[in-house]
Amino acid sequence: MIVHIINVVFQVLILLVIVDALLSFFLATYHPFRRLLDRLVDPMLDPIRRIVPPIQGIDFSPLILIALLELISYFLIAIINSLG
Repeated sequence: MIVHIINVVFQVLILLVIVDALLSFFLATYHPFRRLLDRLVDPMLDPIRRIVPPIQGIDFSPLILIALLELISYFLIAIINSLG
């Protein structure tokens, strides 16, 4: 049960990161939906952006965040499975 909840939470976070990255190409930064997504996703992206700046104008921080979320989810689930 807890493993399922962790899996769902991390999949929702990953989906939010993907939608935010895609909408950044189509919606203006002042669009209400884009601002809502930015408020949810930017606190996770900002520390990565400080370490890995855009390379030739391409922001790789969403890709790095998705990889980190997958790793954290994998390790949390592995720890929980090893306990029970």
